[in-house]
Amino acid sequence: MDFFSEFNFKELFSITLILFSVIDILGSIPIILNLRKKIGNVHAERITLISGILMIVYLFVGVKILQLFGVDVESFAVAGALILLIIAFEMILGREIFKHTPSADSKASSIVPLAFPIIAGAGTMTTLISLKAVYHDVNILAGIFINLILIFVVLKSSGWLERKLNPGTVEVLQKVFGLIILAIAIKLIKQNLF
Repeated sequence: MDFFSEFNFKELFSITLILFSVIDILGSIPIILNLRKKIGNVHAERITLISGILMIVYLFVGVKILQLFGVDVESFAVAGALILLIIAFEMILGREIFKHTPSADSKASSIVPLAFPIIAGAGTMTTLISLKAVYHDVNILAGIFINLILIFVVLKSSGWLERKLNPGTVEVLQKVFGLIILAIAIKLIKQNLF
């Protein structure tokens, strides 16, 4: 059967919305702005590319890779949740836990935590594995591509957002979204640990 004959706009719309809500790039704006403060520039192209590669790998070989290392999806989800937990504490308490030295490569230091676990973390992986069981690959790939465009736009406009939002607003947003990320991390731990 032809790969593109399975393309379906209804499936694409559902997949795109599901991935958009799981990735929650708009909710990650305070994290992006916080990271910009630490390292200067967030490399939108690199983060988007690596996130896309990770999502495609998750889609086609995610379970097999985890099995190769003897790790189940639940353990991977808990590991991603622990990183989110640390990020949330950093945002809420205003303490620097992820240390970024000025001499560090900002390209590399923006990969973690943005590409993984914020964009293409455990939640994205488990979602893609679940979607693969229900939807056609061509529609999932198109949904990933649409989300990558949205991710790129948000990352690329982070400098503009930083200039437009006053520091007080950014701080309040960081605390609020830090609390939301904390709740998501605890939910991921509860769902996958117990």
